[in-house]
Amino acid sequence: MAEFGVAQVLLDEVRPLLEEPPALEVLAGRTPGSEAVTAVISHNVRPGREGDYTRWQDRVHRAEERFPGFLGFEAFAPVPGIQSHWVVMTRLDTREHLENWLASDTRRKLLDEGRDCVVDFDVRTVKSAFGGWFRFGGGAAGEGVPPNWKQAMCVLLALYPTVMALNLTVSRVLTGAGLPLYLVLFIGNVLSVAILTWVLMPLVNRAFAAWLRPDVPRSFLAGAAGAVVIVLCYALSIAVFAVITR
Repeated sequence: MAEFGVAQVLLDEVRPLLEEPPALEVLAGRTPGSEAVTAVISHNVRPGREGDYTRWQDRVHRAEERFPGFLGFEAFAPVPGIQSHWVVMTRLDTREHLENWLASDTRRKLLDEGRDCVVDFDVRTVKSAFGGWFRFGGGAAGEGVPPNWKQAMCVLLALYPTVMALNLTVSRVLTGAGLPLYLVLFIGNVLSVAILTWVLMPLVNRAFAAWLRPDVPRSFLAGAAGAVVIVLCYALSIAVFAVITR
């Protein structure tokens, strides 16, 4: 494979700078599924107990690795002058597996062990790619939202005509008035986000609610039919702007 050949050449170039011969290691990782959920946990650690905290966090990590659905774990120390909390990000393949871990007796016992070095902590879950643009059922963040691929299709459906319309109107006016490109683009982005947030995305949500809602049972054919309808809307939108810009 060409990539490995390039990597070997780079290793050969850096060899004189190394004390020991370099080795090329190939690791096969696991790709998270579309439903993967990340828990972001921030800890306020007692002063002087940082060493105890890191050792305790290692025990938490080892225990979590044995739970079904575990995908990954990252820990971040405080950044002086910016934020004083320790932050842990842990990813599991489904919300169910994440909730099983968060509510497990194993984790509860570990939390009891860590109370001496941790003042308090905050847990947040992250799943949705487009956050507040999609929310059904009024649940917490990550609940009541459709899969990321459906969100992406709907955002593109609203984003393309918005950007095209602004480019043909506002951007031309601002450019003709002599404004620099960076300001034209910034103003266009502000208007795009505003239009999507308060006008088009609510309309798209209502129009495709039956297809987007995660709590509505549907067959594979029904899900595919919704995707086909959106693709046809793409084609119609492109055709309209092709005529306008001709």
